[in-house]
Amino acid sequence: MITSILLVLLGLCVLVQLYFAFFYFLPLTKYTDPQSEVRRPVSVIVAAHNEQDNLYELLPMLLDQEYPQFEIIVVNDRSDDDTEFYLFELEKQFPHFKVVTVKKTPDYLNPKKYAVALGIRAAKYEHMLFIDADCRPCSLNWIEKMQSGYESGAEVVLGYSPYAQLKGFLNSLIRYETLLTGIQYLSHANLGKPYMGVGRNLSYTKSCFFKNKGFASHIKTMGGDDDLFVRDAANNSKVSIVINKEAQTVSIPKKTFWEWVVQKRRHMSVGGRYKAADRRRIGAFVVSNVFFYFLLIILLVLNSHLAILGALVGVRYLSVFPVYVLAARRLDETVSLPLLPVLDVVYFFTYVFLGISVLMYKRLRWK
Repeated sequence: MITSILLVLLGLCVLVQLYFAFFYFLPLTKYTDPQSEVRRPVSVIVAAHNEQDNLYELLPMLLDQEYPQFEIIVVNDRSDDDTEFYLFELEKQFPHFKVVTVKKTPDYLNPKKYAVALGIRAAKYEHMLFIDADCRPCSLNWIEKMQSGYESGAEVVLGYSPYAQLKGFLNSLIRYETLLTGIQYLSHANLGKPYMGVGRNLSYTKSCFFKNKGFASHIKTMGGDDDLFVRDAANNSKVSIVINKEAQTVSIPKKTFWEWVVQKRRHMSVGGRYKAADRRRIGAFVVSNVFFYFLLIILLVLNSHLAILGALVGVRYLSVFPVYVLAARRLDETVSLPLLPVLDVVYFFTYVFLGISVLMYKRLRWK
């Protein structure tokens, strides 16, 4: 009796995953970016705290962007390295390069959001594009491709930002988590249900920012300058996506498991502030995957109904994983189909660990 109930629950988990795979994720594999002949003036904003080495690499790539009219604003956020001197020299050389300096953040404000808000106030153009200092645009057409997202009348454009492919299992795990997260938020936005974006590659208008009162609703929350702002903007603004490889930015991933855990804990800590409908929808996907593996382990230990168990596992693997691979190809990511089951198991058990750690230890801080 108990094993029958467990099999039914396992079957329900598979059905939920099939629903997400075919209703949400599969349309993303066929998505075509909007095309635009309009070249809107753009303000590119970078908030940087002690990022001298990264800025040495990033800023030349931004200055070389093949776009007719744009400015670069770097917010030097309380840096005590040589960032200030480097930015000062660039500001003298390039008329479309601007520096905003933050010496001290007010005690009641989040430092990252305060820095970004100052950059937005300094921007002279309506359309703004955001990138982190440790990211690199994948092409010299990054600005152009991201701005095509406004062609549909959107006020917010979500981009994709993968991590660089390096050696080792941890790198594969980080890239898989980033891919799965990207597939989720991009596919939901594609179907008119945006709930988050990533500040490493995000664009919105000044009008949209001020219409939604900036970061006021979550100014004291650690993190959320990207996903919680998208949450607010989605109430009254159209959101579009751009996923072309030339429109992406790439980052160097963390080198140790614990560094990655700290990073992910910060990201996950704001999940509780998503809209209730979004939490239920995202939660259904995550819970169905987590319970799938827990139920699978229990049924294997009980050594019962193995034929049915094998059929359910086969249906999931042969239906869901190929959709992941197709979505990865559309995002120009490389993913190994044989390695997918291993990455999937490790990721969702890590997700449980991260969730528990966020609940038990909520003290987080920004640089």
